[in-house]
Amino acid sequence: MTAPHPRIVCVPDSFKGSVTAAEAASALARGAQQAFPESDVVELPFADGGEGTLEALLAAWGTEAEVVRVVDAIGRPAAALFGRSPNGQTAVIEAAQANGLPQVSDADLLPLRADSYGVGMIAARVLDEVDEILLCIGGSASTDGGTGLLRALGARFLDSAGKEVEAGGHGLADITEIDTSGLHPRAQQVRWRIAVDVDNPLTGPRGAAAVFGPQKGATAEDIAVLDAGLTQLASVLSTHVEVSELAGSASAERLCARDGFGAAGGIPVTLATLLDAETLPGAQLVAEAVGLAETLARADLVLTGEGSLDSQSLAGKVVDAVLRCTPQGVPVIAVAGTVKLTPAECRRAGLAAAFSIAPGAAQLEALLQNTVPLIEDTAAHVCAVAAIGLRPTDSI
Repeated sequence: MTAPHPRIVCVPDSFKGSVTAAEAASALARGAQQAFPESDVVELPFADGGEGTLEALLAAWGTEAEVVRVVDAIGRPAAALFGRSPNGQTAVIEAAQANGLPQVSDADLLPLRADSYGVGMIAARVLDEVDEILLCIGGSASTDGGTGLLRALGARFLDSAGKEVEAGGHGLADITEIDTSGLHPRAQQVRWRIAVDVDNPLTGPRGAAAVFGPQKGATAEDIAVLDAGLTQLASVLSTHVEVSELAGSASAERLCARDGFGAAGGIPVTLATLLDAETLPGAQLVAEAVGLAETLARADLVLTGEGSLDSQSLAGKVVDAVLRCTPQGVPVIAVAGTVKLTPAECRRAGLAAAFSIAPGAAQLEALLQNTVPLIEDTAAHVCAVAAIGLRPTDSI
């Protein structure tokens, strides 16, 4: 017997390069309602802490983005969006709004000069008005260890002569002292939580410079400069630990090796040591912020998805978070641009099934141009099959 009014929750990530998470959620919902015209469909756009997280959170909260004047990663005037929670006490900052690669795609990449100063300008705008900052840090063009962000809040990074070092990654190796006497008075009073979407350490073969430097324009020589600079920054930070979480265990080696500190060019290392920032997997942080577990608690069927479903999807990304928060026995089905997992891998992960939106042999350009209707059509097929065995829960 098919459930006449099932509760279906649509909780996808964005399909990067084609549709936002909100657009994907709406497309899934429309497809679900073709199979279940009277179903209770919930749209919950989701993200893993990288680009698109601000939009997903605002869509889930029903609040509007605000605009602030900043500079981009290479110092040019720009505009950035930020948001607030419904009660106004939590600010959401997506770092890529100010120091993202897309914002500097029209210029030559400057891996040694690019910095995160614009991100700090957003934070300075809201520090006097909120109790908490959720900082989402994916897609950055800079590798400055977060020094630019802290400079925008009043910190100074000095060389052995007491002069401020050059901005960006190039000046990191010259830092011998950090002066926080001019730091914004609220910077150490608000709660900072950083959503990271990678677990890379600060330095080394898997570090910020080695892994992400090339996409920011860094040559092999640049990577060596940046990695040495981040190592020096960690060394100086280890003598300036002012917070309880890292105190007593923040040697330079530990700071360099800590999981997640290599995200967004090393932004977490400076904020964690100087501002007591907490780093969390982005998907976990977003799940808590939007009440994902509570929304999924009464679901009969869950539809999730993203552009490419692969092994990384099951390691702290959106699909993994959805699976972790869905009650046992509730089927979770993924709809994706491409599916690179075998049926056995899907089952082991907890997915009931996974479907690609590609109707057959297709060019990528054609798929990108028709992503929304393809998601909708695929969801309709998925739900038609699910209707065969779907049962209502006691809560319906």
